[in-house]
Amino acid sequence: MKKLNLKYYILLSICCLMSFAKATAQVTVESKLDSAGIFIGQRIGLTLEVSAEAGKNVEMPEWDSLQQVVPGLEFVRSEKADTSYMNEGKTMLLSKRYYFTSFDSALYLIPEMDVKVDGKSYLSKKLALKVVTFEVDTLHADSIFGMKTELAPPFDWAEWRLVIIFFIIALLIAALMGYVIYRLKNNKPILRRIRTKKHVAPHKAAMQKIEQIKEEKIWQSEDSKEYYTQLTDTLREYIKERYGFNAMEMTSYEIIQKLQEVNDEQAIGELRELFQTADLVKFAKYSTLINENDRNLVSAIEYINQTKLEEPEEKPQPEVIVVEEKRSKIAKRVLIASIVVAGLVLLGVLGFVGYRIYMLTL
Repeated sequence: MKKLNLKYYILLSICCLMSFAKATAQVTVESKLDSAGIFIGQRIGLTLEVSAEAGKNVEMPEWDSLQQVVPGLEFVRSEKADTSYMNEGKTMLLSKRYYFTSFDSALYLIPEMDVKVDGKSYLSKKLALKVVTFEVDTLHADSIFGMKTELAPPFDWAEWRLVIIFFIIALLIAALMGYVIYRLKNNKPILRRIRTKKHVAPHKAAMQKIEQIKEEKIWQSEDSKEYYTQLTDTLREYIKERYGFNAMEMTSYEIIQKLQEVNDEQAIGELRELFQTADLVKFAKYSTLINENDRNLVSAIEYINQTKLEEPEEKPQPEVIVVEEKRSKIAKRVLIASIVVAGLVLLGVLGFVGYRIYMLTL
């Protein structure tokens, strides 16, 4: 009987020990550094992981910014804890990042981190961090440089596009205001005269010039060169308007060759003789007789009459159309008020442009 009771107590003790081990094994705290050493002024990250039963209240340690965890090692900041679940949601794993820095070279021993789970404390292991300094070449002071100046950001057209657009608008408003003020000050209409050139048929324009040559009686003078220059220029202008090729820039031979494509030989026979005589007079100082000049003038008139193209009659067009604004006192007041409003808009646009330039050049 005593032997049976002894076995019972042993079994009960084993069960208690297993239950206690299970209870104590439900919470684990692990901590690790990103690296074993850093340079002075660098930051080092520390990851704290806590595994506990889901639903437990877990409190992880925290320090104030720039608080020294140990003398010479400062706390910088921490991130929000990241929570994940395992074992079908029965176990939760919390992970949190801490950042530290130091400005003194030394070997630091980071103490245990106290984690509370439902008010009970659990400690992490101690960690060692080595902070090393830079090697400074004191023998060569010229190799040590001071702080670099601030670098200007690269020019970005996208940032200045709006400024350029508003600046152009301001210039247009200013130009319009200046024009209206000038016209008002000089009591001139806003709209000017619009001139239109009356269309005259090519053969009519040529005949008018020939009539002018006849009235001036140039062919009767001794200056045959001036006479043939005016006569051939009149024919060249007529041919240009009638057939569409630039006879003004062509030689007499080239004109005749071109006309042979559209005129019969009879129409250009006398015209060829006229151009040949004109070339002799202008370039070879050939002297002509009065009856020869008369015959060439008649040849020019006959050629125009044979080749003219009659155009349909059109209503007479006015040569000058005048559109003027008769401003009353009310119209002047409206214009002045418009100038004032435009001036206010211009000031607003210039203010915006100045503000944008100031902000972009900061």
